[in-house]
Amino acid sequence: MALKCGIVGLPNVGKSTLFNCLSNAKAQSANFPFCTIEPNIGVISVPDPRLNALSALVNPQQVVPTTVEIVDIAGLVKGASKGEGLGNKFLANIRETDAILHVLRCFEDGNVVHVDGSVDPIRDKEVIDMELQLKDLETVEARAAKIRKAAATGDKEAARTAAVYDRIRETLERGISARAVELEEAERGILRDLQLLTAKPVMYVCNVEETSVATGNAHVERVRGIAEAEGASVLVIGAAIEAEIAELEDPEERAMFLGDLGLSEPGVAALIRKAYELLQLQTYFTAGVKEVRAWTVRRGSTAPEAAGVIHSDFQKGFIRAEVIAFDDFIQLGSEAAVKEAGKLAVEGKDYVVRDGDIMHFRFNV
Repeated sequence: MALKCGIVGLPNVGKSTLFNCLSNAKAQSANFPFCTIEPNIGVISVPDPRLNALSALVNPQQVVPTTVEIVDIAGLVKGASKGEGLGNKFLANIRETDAILHVLRCFEDGNVVHVDGSVDPIRDKEVIDMELQLKDLETVEARAAKIRKAAATGDKEAARTAAVYDRIRETLERGISARAVELEEAERGILRDLQLLTAKPVMYVCNVEETSVATGNAHVERVRGIAEAEGASVLVIGAAIEAEIAELEDPEERAMFLGDLGLSEPGVAALIRKAYELLQLQTYFTAGVKEVRAWTVRRGSTAPEAAGVIHSDFQKGFIRAEVIAFDDFIQLGSEAAVKEAGKLAVEGKDYVVRDGDIMHFRFNV
């Protein structure tokens, strides 16, 4: 499932350092703007302790986690919407992603230059918001001009579309992102068709110094206040310290290091899971002696759609799905015990997959 989260932010906020920790792809990292020019793409395993629990019971030949794609995109500066810096490339690359991880610098360090000369995550956020909003406004106005002509001829559908465009335009003109526009279900398709940059879901990633990774700092609190008003989530992470954690191969040494920091796991593990959730994805499992595997589906997917993730023939010839709840499998210890307890459900085409389902598909082609 080729859904991507894009890491965005101003130059020198720690995007590429963070991306390196996430993907182990050694994206260039240096103390000057525009270090990242072409987007780096990492296919990253999603940490899921449920896989370990299943494999401990099934003892398979291999264990395969699900993945999410993370894209490290070039830093943006003021004027990007008009092509300044690498603006056109930045905007084109972010348009190809499905969600945004907006990295904000929330640490003080005189040895790392800031493009604007001082640390202010709210100002930095507003710079990127404004550039994306200006580009979206340009997109809406161009599309609206065409749809208004059709509406003027009496086309009722065009008139409804034009009305939605007007609401989005008015929102953008107030300096508010398109994702804040409340739309009815029938209107959401109109918003999706526009492919607006500010309609994408966003999570703010506060990059802090080592002493603040567990508790945050004053900069983070300011970001949390803004994010709460937007209904967006915030994750605190120290990109520099994550780079050190990534170098520790001994599990005990890593655990001790994390404990000293007041952390139970590396911050990148939480970030990957949050990115997965931001994309509105969930996991189901297949479990057998050959393989225990996690599969990705969109939330709300039906059983045939889930089967199609494995192979299109499974969806075309779908007959039924045999479904076991994860907790039932863990509690009873085996598929045989689940069947004996009457906990295996046989579901048809209308079944909506739940996160953590263990599934086996019957099909005929």
